[in-house]
Amino acid sequence: MTGVISVRGVAGFASWGRRGAVAACATAALALAGCEEKNTYVAPPPPTVTVAPAPEQPVTRFLELTGNTASINTVDLNARVQGFLTDIKYKDGALVKKGTVLFVIEQDQYKADVAQAQAVLAANQALQVQAEAEYNRQNQLAKQDFASQATLDQARAKRDQAVANVQNAQASLDLAKINLGYTEVTAPFDGVVTAHLQDVGALVGYGSPTKLATIVEVSPIYVWFSLSETQVLNIKQALAQRGRSLQAVSENVGDIPVEIGLQTETGYPHVGKLDYISPQVDPNLGTLTVRAIFENKDLALLPGLFVRIRLPLGPAQPTVVVNDTAIGTNQTGSYVLVVDTDNSVKQVQVKMGQLQDKGLRALNSGLTAGQNVVVNGLQRAIPGSKVTVETTTMTGTEAPKAPIGSPPPEQKSGTPAASGAKN
Repeated sequence: MTGVISVRGVAGFASWGRRGAVAACATAALALAGCEEKNTYVAPPPPTVTVAPAPEQPVTRFLELTGNTASINTVDLNARVQGFLTDIKYKDGALVKKGTVLFVIEQDQYKADVAQAQAVLAANQALQVQAEAEYNRQNQLAKQDFASQATLDQARAKRDQAVANVQNAQASLDLAKINLGYTEVTAPFDGVVTAHLQDVGALVGYGSPTKLATIVEVSPIYVWFSLSETQVLNIKQALAQRGRSLQAVSENVGDIPVEIGLQTETGYPHVGKLDYISPQVDPNLGTLTVRAIFENKDLALLPGLFVRIRLPLGPAQPTVVVNDTAIGTNQTGSYVLVVDTDNSVKQVQVKMGQLQDKGLRALNSGLTAGQNVVVNGLQRAIPGSKVTVETTTMTGTEAPKAPIGSPPPEQKSGTPAASGAKN
C-alpha cells in the first residue's frame, strides 16, 4: 500500500496543475497590459505670493542738499590799551553772557588819568564861572557907559575861552574813562570763548592791539548751502506753475521751514527756517547761496559741522507709496512686480521718490493706486507666469536689524527673484 499511488490522487494533482497554469497566464497578461500604459505630466500648482494694494497718501516732496553750520558772530577779543595782563576771569571754552568781564589789564595808570582829567575839568569850570561873572559885570557897565566896548569884548572872549576849556577838559575826562574801560575786556554778546592766547603778566596792547581770545556765538546758528543752477531753474518753474515767483519767496523766506541732520543722526531732527537767499547766481560756480537759521538752544550744533539739509518744494500731494523692500532694480532702472486680475505677474518700471516713514517709498511715476504689488515671495514671482495670491496691506515696516553673527542681507540685483524681500 505504501508504494502505490492512487488514481484519484493523480487526477487531483493534474487538475491543480491546470488551474495554476491558467492563473499564471492571467497574471502575466495583466503585467504586460500594465507596461503598455503611458506616464502623463501633472503641472505643479502656481507658486504662492503675497500682494498688497498700493495706497495713496499725502507726500511732501523735498529738495535734499548738504551744507555747513556757521556762527552768526565770531569776534576776536583784543587788548586796545597798553599794560600788563592782571587777571583772566573765565574758564577756557566757557559759555558766557554779554557784558561778562573776561580779561583785566592793569588799571592804576588809567585810573590816575581819570583823576587828573577830573581835576583839570574842575579847574576850568572854576575859571568859567569867574569869566562869566566878569563878562556880566562889564556888560552892565557898558550899558551905563562906564565900560568901553573893547573891555566888554575882552570879557566876552575870556568867557568863551573858559567855556571851550571846560569842554576840552570834559572830553579829556571822557577819553580817560574810555581808556580805563578798555582795561576790562568784556563779552560783546552771548557765546563761547576760546582758550586764552596771553597769560597773566604778559604785556599786551604795545604798539598795536593784542589778540587775547575769540568769542563765538552758537545760539542761534547759521547753516549755509548752495543750489545748483539747474535746481534754481526747476524751483522757478515749479513756483511759476503755482503762480509765485522766486522774488516773492525771497521776500518771505522766514515762512519756509528747513530741516537738517548730522552725520550720526537719523532723519532730520533739527528744524529751522530760511533766512537769506542770494540775489544772484555765482557765474563762476553756477550756484545760488542760501542761508538758514536755527535756534540751537541745546547747543547740539557747532560751527563748521557738515549737515544734511531738506527743503520742502511745496504742499503735500497725493502720491502712491510702496514698501521699499518691494522695489527691485535692473539695467533699465527701478521696478515693482504687480499681479493682474488673471493672477499673472507683470514687471512695472517706476521712478522712485523719497523714502517715507516706516520704510515706505514714494513713487513719482509708473504705478497707480490700488494695483496689487508683490511684497512677499518675490523670488517666486516670474514676470509672465501665474501665481496664487495672498492679500495683505502695505504696512511698510522698518527693516529689522540682523542679529550678531548673521550673514548680511542679499543685495538687489537685476533679476526679478532678487529683491531683498522675505519669501
